[in-house]
Amino acid sequence: MSTPTEDQQIIAEDLILLDADLGESKEAVIERLAGVLASAGRATETDALRDAALAREAQSATGLPGGIAIPHCRSEAVTSASLGFARLNPKVDFGAPDGPADLVFLIAAPAGAGSAHMKLLSSLARALVKPEFVTSLRNASSAAEIVTLVDGVINPAAKPAATTPAAAPVSTAKHSAAATPAETTAPKHIVAVTACPTGIAHTYMAADSLVAAGERAGVTVHVETQGSSGSTPLDPSIIAGAEAVIFATDVGVKGRERFAGKPVISSGVKRAINEPDVMLTEALRAALNPDAARVGGTAVAAGSNESAGELGWGTRIRQILLTGVSYMIPFVAAGGLLIALGFLLGGYEIKDVAEDIVVNNSITSLPEGGIAAYLGAVLFQIGALSFSFLVPALAGYISYAIADRPGLAPGFTAGAVAVLVGAGFIGGLVGGLIAGFVALWISKWKIPTVLRGLMPVVIIPLFATLIVGAIMFLLLGKPLAAITSGLTDWLNGLSGSSVIILGIILGLMMCFDLGGPVNKAAYAFATAGLSVTDTASLRIMAAVMAAGMVPPLAMALASTVRARLFTEAERENGKAAWFLGAAFISEGAIPFAAADPFRVIPSMMAGGAVTGAMIMAFDVTLSAPHGGIFVFFAIGNILWFIVSLAVGTIVSAFLVVAAKQFVKGKNALSDAELDRTPVTV
Repeated sequence: MSTPTEDQQIIAEDLILLDADLGESKEAVIERLAGVLASAGRATETDALRDAALAREAQSATGLPGGIAIPHCRSEAVTSASLGFARLNPKVDFGAPDGPADLVFLIAAPAGAGSAHMKLLSSLARALVKPEFVTSLRNASSAAEIVTLVDGVINPAAKPAATTPAAAPVSTAKHSAAATPAETTAPKHIVAVTACPTGIAHTYMAADSLVAAGERAGVTVHVETQGSSGSTPLDPSIIAGAEAVIFATDVGVKGRERFAGKPVISSGVKRAINEPDVMLTEALRAALNPDAARVGGTAVAAGSNESAGELGWGTRIRQILLTGVSYMIPFVAAGGLLIALGFLLGGYEIKDVAEDIVVNNSITSLPEGGIAAYLGAVLFQIGALSFSFLVPALAGYISYAIADRPGLAPGFTAGAVAVLVGAGFIGGLVGGLIAGFVALWISKWKIPTVLRGLMPVVIIPLFATLIVGAIMFLLLGKPLAAITSGLTDWLNGLSGSSVIILGIILGLMMCFDLGGPVNKAAYAFATAGLSVTDTASLRIMAAVMAAGMVPPLAMALASTVRARLFTEAERENGKAAWFLGAAFISEGAIPFAAADPFRVIPSMMAGGAVTGAMIMAFDVTLSAPHGGIFVFFAIGNILWFIVSLAVGTIVSAFLVVAAKQFVKGKNALSDAELDRTPVTV
């Protein structure tokens, strides 16, 4: 086995398989190519490289139109940036929209690959959008010919005009003969940003696809590739002169605010590869449409504004509400944990005397109960003040997600009114939505040019606050307060089977999408009740947190007791999941759910439902919104909390092991693969 060096050629004849039958699945093809690279000394072990490539495959399919597949990864197991190539016979499905692939490149990069290597690998990806290069690969008669072809596109000295430099903005300005009259009167130029999670292949293929579409339409296209080989930001003057922007990304856009105000078309990165002409046409239309979605002045606002052109109202409202919840949670977490610490030092009765102690005592004039009571009162009062921003922050940032900064003042005011009239969390939701849409409506008013500068800082906040305040006080306040009061009374009146059913529902919601909208809805419902601190609300908080701890703990347990059913990467994730689960970080189970959703997610939901039901049945309470087992001092009836958590964890672990053992899923390992999978516990 050879030892690779930094200067070793990225592709060589011993890394190529021509007209090979490598099995019927992409897993088999990837494993075989990983073995080829390992045998050539390009990777330390086949299994680690295979697992890294399959983990990337689980995020999104790597099949491309035209019978091409580019599985790729970065891994500690890779010792030298390398390409493994197989021309398959028969073809194998890699998830491309037009059918299986016969040309497969396994792109393997070291975890710390330098920019030079990453540029070479991205050059190959860009070449794969060129029909003549793909045709040459299919017609090649030998491995040596394949090496020459690939070297011609990744080695600038060999073929300097083959591609555009990997990190530079790319553009085209020639008018094609096929351009229509509408196209020849199109805007001066379009700008685009492409980015994918790994940043090796799709980022650059999408860029070149958009450029090629621009050439066909006779439109100048400038693309900023935010990939692993680095990024050269677009010149501000180019952005300023562009009349539309395309975001083809699977991750966040770096420096999104640079494009504020531009008409925008947004999609995942693969759409720019599969449908570049369609996206370019949409961008051209948006540039000429005064009502088109535009990039907002901030990342949050940009996200909500862009969705207007692409998403339905249901999805838009969900994103808006989640924005409010995400900004509310820091107030909840800080305030709730401080309140819990106040209870620890001053006792539960501190809530009735904390304000009096803080106002009338000091460190040199301690109250009855001494230093513990004083510090407990201080911590409780700080937490209570932080918690008092819960509803205003929720409403304010819901409004912000709709109308950007001009929506903040009316949104916070709507939340404050909701608290004043007793409408609580529900009032904050409704008030925030009204404030945001009123502010957005006012922003579209036609006013004299001399007053436009006053719109965002005076006119919109003033009139939107007045309108939403009047609506909340005069029309909606009392009905929403009645709903909130009725819901609180209903929760306090639950007993027997009713409260157990509520626990089951909350447990299912917490384990369904692990930090997604359903999970966040259950969590927001629970934390909103903490401001009331009645027994029913504290039981709901306990059920939500305990159920949310089940998924990572269950996956940690399952990957420990039945390690051979899991990949090496999953076993490593399982080790970390012990702590993540104990700390109530449900996202620790995401790698398992993403790789095998149809067997993992139902198993987790079953365990979460059991835990939620038991928490409710045994009257467990919790006065802290986060922290997991580390806020044990805030848990009432802690023994049953631990028992409920343990039972749910065991149920989920047992079900996922049984599912992986007896139910063959799309991502299931074969018995032979299981036997070859090393186990380290």
